[in-house]
Amino acid sequence: MDTLPPRSAQVDRQTAETTVHVSLELDAANPRYRNATGVGFLDHMLDLFARHGRFGLTVEAEGDLHVDDHHTVEDVGICLGQAFAQALGDKAFVTRYGEATVPMDEALARAVVDLSGRSFLVFHADFDRQQVGDLSTELVEHFWWSVAEHARTTLHLDVLRGRNDHHRIEALFKAAARALRQAVARDPDGDRLPSTKEAL
Repeated sequence: MDTLPPRSAQVDRQTAETTVHVSLELDAANPRYRNATGVGFLDHMLDLFARHGRFGLTVEAEGDLHVDDHHTVEDVGICLGQAFAQALGDKAFVTRYGEATVPMDEALARAVVDLSGRSFLVFHADFDRQQVGDLSTELVEHFWWSVAEHARTTLHLDVLRGRNDHHRIEALFKAAARALRQAVARDPDGDRLPSTKEAL
């Protein structure tokens, strides 16, 4: 079979609250990342998400941070999810499922993903602080809900243990990155669509 073409996407979203641009490469030979959302801790999480998922990722966002971080974080999640959906296209030859458990010092997090075409998030994580850096911890779940909904993906995220909220959140992002890397990987000699429905 011929080599499968690389997959990429660009998504732009503009509202009265935010302007967001996302560029995503799933198969870059030398993936690079550059993320500037105005929310420093979110940038850090997106950087490590790209690095551990081996995704080429650029996120640029300007939002109404004078109000709070909600709209920016939500809209970045929406655009990232849309970029995954667009880049995956018809999902030909994808592995479909991915799972990763990642430690960050005392914290341990697990992510399980199914590129099912059905949007769903199961999220089990408790945080002790209202904010880590400039990110509201209540928005971590909301960010991943936005990603799962717009990527049309089933995603289970669990913090299994931990005391430090920075470590808990970082372990979650790294686990999600590695689970998604497994799920989006392609086998040109495998099933074109790993589903008895012949559709994902």
